[in-house]
Amino acid sequence: MTIQLTPEIDVRRAEDRFSSQFGWLDSKHSFSFGRHHDPRNTHHGLLLVNNDDVVDPGTGFDTHPHRDMEIVTWVLRGSLVHQDSQGHNGVIYPGLAQRMSAGTGILHSEKNDAWRLQGERHEDRVHFVQMWVVPDEPGIDPGYEQLEVADELLSGGLVPVASGMAKHRDVSAIRIRNRYAALHVARLQPGQSVELPDAPYLHLFVPVGSVVLEGAGPLATGDAVRFTATGGQRVTATEAAEVLVWEMHAGIAA
Repeated sequence: MTIQLTPEIDVRRAEDRFSSQFGWLDSKHSFSFGRHHDPRNTHHGLLLVNNDDVVDPGTGFDTHPHRDMEIVTWVLRGSLVHQDSQGHNGVIYPGLAQRMSAGTGILHSEKNDAWRLQGERHEDRVHFVQMWVVPDEPGIDPGYEQLEVADELLSGGLVPVASGMAKHRDVSAIRIRNRYAALHVARLQPGQSVELPDAPYLHLFVPVGSVVLEGAGPLATGDAVRFTATGGQRVTATEAAEVLVWEMHAGIAA
């Protein structure tokens, strides 16, 4: 049975997000997360988590488990050290896309302590967005992938950086295990614009800068928009900005 979706553009302002403050961590949640639960705000399309995190130097997330989730991490400022129980480790930095498939189960940690690998200690905070989408099927083998996409971002256009969709098979994108979802990123200078994809579900997030969304007006740092059964609008930067856009051609079954 085909579900008929009603076209909608739902603007969510930065100040309305859930917030978790732990001294070393400033985390803003677009959806229900941890101790914050709102049954009316659990996901959009296939996207369950859109956490906007700032972590102090020398601190971070200790080893913890995940299961049956595709986890994409995008660093905006600073660097983040990843280690997991599958033996993967490395430093994630701006322009490097990273995906971890939790599958049957994986343990990992994320720390702002890259100097332990690179040398001199720094006092910079790391700012990153972590996004979770459901996989096509549960119980897959855990996996990890990272890819440098900084050169592609110089174009100012929307760049697919994480995708399970067939149409992105031959472009620079890390692969996620959901054939209905793709994450696009654009780095925009003032006056530059991009056109959003057309899909049953879109999620636009502005982690840095400010833009104007055609038909909806200004969006500031931390603002997000949830699109249902619509797309093709233009997003234009009014100052230097990054935008993260999830294109989703399915939703989570009720």
